[in-house]
Amino acid sequence: MKNIVDFVNHKVGGMMWTLIGNGVILLILGILIVWTDFMLRIIFGLITIVVAYVFFYLAYKVWSIKKEITKFL
Repeated sequence: MKNIVDFVNHKVGGMMWTLIGNGVILLILGILIVWTDFMLRIIFGLITIVVAYVFFYLAYKVWSIKKEITKFL
């Protein structure tokens, strides 16, 4: 049982750092949006790509946690 708790803590910690990193990137991109119209188009495209990356990464993390839990059980 301790292995499962340690594993979940490790995975959740990694997911938190990834989300924090993506949040910092989005914050920087949000600041850049207010400068020019050209930057607005570029930033909007990048935000779309970053959000897609976050969804794919979260799906992978949930899948890996599910795989590990089924291995423990």
